[in-house]
Amino acid sequence: MLIGIFDKISINRKLVKSKNTYLKQYLISIFMVLIVSLCCYAIKENINYRIAALILLLTVSVIAMLFDIFPVLLSAFLSAVIWNFFFIQPEFTFDISSTEDFLMFISYFFIAMLNGVLTFKIRQAERKARDKEEKEKTIKLYNTLLSSLSHELRTPIATILGTVDTLKDSGSKLTQEQQLDLYNEIDIAGVRLNRQVENILNMSRLESGILKPKADWCDMQELISSTIQKMNFNIHHQIVLEENRNLPLFRLDVGFTEQIINNILHNATQYTPEKTFIQITVQHIENNCVVIISDNGGGFPESEIVTIFDKFRRLPNSKTGGSGLGLSIVKGFTETQGGKVSLKNNERCGATFTIEIPSETSYINNLKNE
Repeated sequence: MLIGIFDKISINRKLVKSKNTYLKQYLISIFMVLIVSLCCYAIKENINYRIAALILLLTVSVIAMLFDIFPVLLSAFLSAVIWNFFFIQPEFTFDISSTEDFLMFISYFFIAMLNGVLTFKIRQAERKARDKEEKEKTIKLYNTLLSSLSHELRTPIATILGTVDTLKDSGSKLTQEQQLDLYNEIDIAGVRLNRQVENILNMSRLESGILKPKADWCDMQELISSTIQKMNFNIHHQIVLEENRNLPLFRLDVGFTEQIINNILHNATQYTPEKTFIQITVQHIENNCVVIISDNGGGFPESEIVTIFDKFRRLPNSKTGGSGLGLSIVKGFTETQGGKVSLKNNERCGATFTIEIPSETSYINNLKNE
């Protein structure tokens, strides 16, 4: 029952909004025709009534490019009436003295109407073509997502199911070391599966706008160290957090910031060669918490840097798997906190991510005194 009431309220709000929009279009259309008519009348000594007709037709065309059909028809009708009343002899009457002027008025009336309708139809066709193109692009993006996820979700699920079956069927025959290896495979697959589900949920929440940052005091050195420890690095990368004892505490959303660091590190470890060196630096610059994550891997193609934070964006010829959501979530979580993230290639090799988040700062002694 409550849902029905909320639905009715929502529909009523949409109707009111639609009516207000139409009213504004009518008023603006009338205002534009009146203003142009006054300007033409002010200089009528320098222009004849035929030129005034062309100027009014142009005004109707402009209105047709901006508004819906009924305001356009109203403006066309109003322009014809004004043209007749103010510009065709005898002035200030609706009488037309000559047959030629009468035919010209009838022609103007139909041309104005036809011009308005055709311009509106052309704009409508362009909008439909644009909507169709956007829809096709969206479908393509989601097909890419589903294709990626079908692999990303199926692989860890198959690993978990297969390993569990092995433990059930041959558990007593396996050595303790073999059992630990199988448990480790389940753990790795579970972490991978959980990461993909979290990415999908986070992107959904970002797009719906329900995620709001909750600021709290945070030791960035500790947060990053904890994030590194939580990650399951089944690869050979060297990750180094540069120590900085002079950093203040930052007031930001701990969960969002941890996810930002986690996603960038995961991206770096997935798409750089083994033995790549990854360095993390935290700085306090002006009123920002700045986190710099750089590596000495292969870097990014320059043409891809602009779009690398787009949803479902994956580099050409990159290894299979991955949904293309990790870096778009990095951007979303950073911007939700009022910050910005950037990427650039290093001069020699590798790439550098820079995250800047506006933040209040305080030192631990100050907090104790408070």
